[in-house]
Amino acid sequence: MSFPLLTATAVLPAIGAIATAAVPAARRNAAKSLALLFSLATLVLAIVVLVRFDPDGARYQLTESHSWIADFGVRYELGVDGIAVALIALTALLIPFIILAGWHDADPLETGSKRWRPTQGFFALILAVEAMVILSFEATDVFLFYIFFEAMLIPMYFLIGGFGDRAHEHGEETASTQRSYAAVKFLLYNLVGGLIMLAAVIGLYVVAGNFSLTEIAEARANGSLDMATNTERWLFLGFFFAFAVKAPLWPLHTWLPNAMGEATAPVAVLITAVVDKVGTFAMLRFCLQLFPEASKWATPAILVLALISIIYGALLAVGQRDIKRLVAYASISHFGFIIMGIFAMTSQGQSGATLYMVNHGISTAALMLVAGFLISRRGSRLIADYGGVQKVAPVLAGTFLIGGLATLSLPGLAPFVSEFLVLVGTFARYPAIGIIATFGIVLAALYTLVLYQRTMTGPVKPEVSAMPDLRARELVVVAPLIVLLIFLGVYPKPVTDIVDPAVKQTLSDVQKKDPQPEVEAAK
Repeated sequence: MSFPLLTATAVLPAIGAIATAAVPAARRNAAKSLALLFSLATLVLAIVVLVRFDPDGARYQLTESHSWIADFGVRYELGVDGIAVALIALTALLIPFIILAGWHDADPLETGSKRWRPTQGFFALILAVEAMVILSFEATDVFLFYIFFEAMLIPMYFLIGGFGDRAHEHGEETASTQRSYAAVKFLLYNLVGGLIMLAAVIGLYVVAGNFSLTEIAEARANGSLDMATNTERWLFLGFFFAFAVKAPLWPLHTWLPNAMGEATAPVAVLITAVVDKVGTFAMLRFCLQLFPEASKWATPAILVLALISIIYGALLAVGQRDIKRLVAYASISHFGFIIMGIFAMTSQGQSGATLYMVNHGISTAALMLVAGFLISRRGSRLIADYGGVQKVAPVLAGTFLIGGLATLSLPGLAPFVSEFLVLVGTFARYPAIGIIATFGIVLAALYTLVLYQRTMTGPVKPEVSAMPDLRARELVVVAPLIVLLIFLGVYPKPVTDIVDPAVKQTLSDVQKKDPQPEVEAAK
């Protein structure tokens, strides 16, 4: 039997979570170092998966399949396509930076009297989330996917509610209340979505007789599984609703600004750059493959919702007073672009959407982590409390600017390529939607540049006059992300080569072809 590489990639951070949690509370630095070591080891395994994956080979590779709950046809079934490989690599890449950025976020608090704060628990929970996210990307059994899709909510709930942001203008007591509210709202929204999906998963089993994605998709393709139109549409809606909550898509998005605002900056990155990608990934893997006809039926409505997310998220980002909530609303806008690209049903749109998942993860991590370093120095998330930072901390201001320019998809930085592909792919089939969506780019320039102007330029406020620049640990976190943003902005081919074959297979599932140009090229 060959080495179970996919299982090892997911199990290693789970073992790391257990080992980190077992470290005595007095040895905080040992717990941090152990968590970082396991995250780096997981990154090595993810690179091995990336190297061993052949984009031109079979659709699902490195597969593993074992009987699990035989009476109900549930199998421990794993496999990766190009889209999954790219997102596993993104997850494994970001977790070490998240751990380094949050190095002191779970240290004991001093609020009049010393309050216990389980440092090792913070890092163990991050590793637990990593394990569940990776397994979600790998699972090709629908029931197995559902288990980890839901299970990741528990460690995220404790990361938001138990280790929230310390910078709060209304004091620790109010901050604790708001953290609890954000954590409960996050949990309830996603649990409701998950319960609706569970009903759809059971319905799928009743219709198909098993939970295997590959077997059901093959049966749909060769005509041996005939699913009634209304049945397929209801099942699609059950799956899509859960994924739209996770994504998040308007109007199911309202948990995200609360969660990102009250979480620490590294946990906010974990939410939007890692966990939320499971929702958009699942739309490609499960909605389009399992329910191709229903996906085409629902496309017009989903495109309208995605368009609303783009404009609505950007407009609310413009009016934000809180730095972290501004990034949260910007992410809602960006997820609108991703979902629009997926349901444009063109190769450019879906390639751009997949590339956008990767690029958004990197750009949001860069911007939010630098914002977290800024907030930890000043002790405030309010934009109005800053001014003139670039004069006292030029490196911090410079990295913040690059992260912001990536967020507005400046040409030469990674998100530009993916956003351009999404818009081209959408315009080819739905020109009106593509044209209106471009206003999201204009609004992105507005909220990003206004944020930079108000925080970094102008007279130096007394409260920031002694602000230190980025330290060595913080530079180690930010510099590789900046390099990646520039590299993938100039040369995105390594990612597109991996994801394009999987995208073509997904388009084949829904029996869609790219629209032909109306004007033939001159010979």
